[in-house]
Amino acid sequence: MNRHRQSNPAFEVTAEALMSGETSPEQAAGWALSQAGLPLIYSSAEPEVVQLAQERYGKDEIAAAFENFFAETARLLVAGGVTRLIAAGGETSGAVVEALAPHELAIGPEIDPGVPVLRAAPDLVLALKSGNFGAEDFFSKAARLMEHGA
Repeated sequence: MNRHRQSNPAFEVTAEALMSGETSPEQAAGWALSQAGLPLIYSSAEPEVVQLAQERYGKDEIAAAFENFFAETARLLVAGGVTRLIAAGGETSGAVVEALAPHELAIGPEIDPGVPVLRAAPDLVLALKSGNFGAEDFFSKAARLMEHGA
């Protein structure tokens, strides 16, 4: 993710912005749809920051808010014409798949060990990875492979 942010547009979603309503799926999707390249919408924080947010908002509540945010953002992006979508994080990936509700997923080429390109619809390919999988250049490799579909 850090490598990808260096050369692509990036939109950070903080716990404070999400929980206060300052950041919404509509805002994030609109931003991404207006960007060139492979924009990144992400949430990442140091453990101390995560702990403070969990104490303030509740661990389960904040986890659900982030999952719902990324699920709805993915749904809006696909509705807006996105045909290639990468979801990182196990729970986030699961929420995105639930929101998109594909009838089946066809396994395509491997991006990195354990992470294939998935065809979710005739005009939609996905890459779903947990935080533990994928090399430093995962996003650029995924984008290249996804251009050709699964």
